[in-house]
Amino acid sequence: MNQPARSNVSMRQLQAFVALADLRSFTRAAAQCHLSQPAFSALIGQLETALGLRLFDRSTRHVAPTPEGLEFEASARRVLAEFDAALAGVSEQRALRRGRVSIALLPSLAAGWLPGILRDYRAAHPGVEIAVADVLSEPCVELVRQGQADFALAAVRADTQELRAEPFCSDDFHLVCPAEHPLARLREIRPRDVAAYPFVHMARNSSVRQYLDAALHPLQMQTLMEVDQLATAMGMVRAGLGVSMMPALTLFHFAQPGLVTRPLVWSGLKRRIYLVRRRERSLSLAAQALYERVKSSPPDLTKTLAAPRRPRPARAAPART
Repeated sequence: MNQPARSNVSMRQLQAFVALADLRSFTRAAAQCHLSQPAFSALIGQLETALGLRLFDRSTRHVAPTPEGLEFEASARRVLAEFDAALAGVSEQRALRRGRVSIALLPSLAAGWLPGILRDYRAAHPGVEIAVADVLSEPCVELVRQGQADFALAAVRADTQELRAEPFCSDDFHLVCPAEHPLARLREIRPRDVAAYPFVHMARNSSVRQYLDAALHPLQMQTLMEVDQLATAMGMVRAGLGVSMMPALTLFHFAQPGLVTRPLVWSGLKRRIYLVRRRERSLSLAAQALYERVKSSPPDLTKTLAAPRRPRPARAAPART
C-alpha cells in the first residue's frame, strides 16, 4: 500500500473501525454508525489507505481484525476515549461545572467584601476552583501581568499596552481614634488638627499610605509607627497609642468597642479602586462569570459606614495647632 497519510485519519473513521472490531459485521456496524453499508465500507477503506495497512480480513461470512488491526485497536480506542473526555470537559466548562479562576485584590476587599461575592458564585458553580491572592496594589497588578491572576482589584490605574484598568469604586477616608480622644468631638477635623497627635501609619507601599502622603503633602504627621496590617493599626489605636486615617472599605476592622470614626472631607483624599485585566486576552468561562459578578456588585459603602458609632461633636472644641 501507499505511504501512510496520518493527517487524513478522521474521528469518524476511528469510530467506524471500533464499531466493526466490536460487531464483526459490516451490516451491523454500519447501522450502529447510522450509515449506509457502502458509506461505512468506504470509511474503513479510506482508513486502511491512510494508514497503509489492511486492518480487517473480509469474506462473505467472516470479518475479523488482522494482526495489524488488533494492534491498532488499542490505540484507536485510547484516542476515542481521550476525544470523548475532551468533549465532556468542554461541555462541563461551558456549563460552569468545572474550571478555575484566580483573582488578586487588596486585603481589605478580600476580607470585607469578597466573601459575600464568592459565597454566591460558589453556590452557583460549586465545581469551579477559586484562587485568591490578597496582596497590595503593585503585586495585584504584577500577578495579572504575569498571567497568574485572571483579573485584579487594585488602587492604581494600570493602563498599559498589556493591561486595561477601568474604575470600579471609590471610598473616602475617615479618622479612627479612641472614643474619648479630643479629635472625636471636633465639629470639623482639619489636617493640622490630626497632625498634632501621634499617628499610626500604614506601610509606605500600601495604597492607604500613598493616598495619604499625596493628599497631606507638605504637612508632616507625627508618625508614631508604621505597620503592615490593618488589624495591627486597629490594636494600636484602640490602645490609645495614636490615631489614624483609613479608607471606608477598611472600617470593618475598626468596628471595635472604644473606637469611633469621623469622615474627612478633604480635597484630594479619596481612594479609587480599579478593575484590572489583560488587554486582548479572553478570560476562561469560569473567570468571565466571576468577573461579571464582581463588576456588577461593587461594595455597598452605606453598610460599611453604618457599623462604627460616632460620638456627637461638642459645640465648641479648640483645634490644636
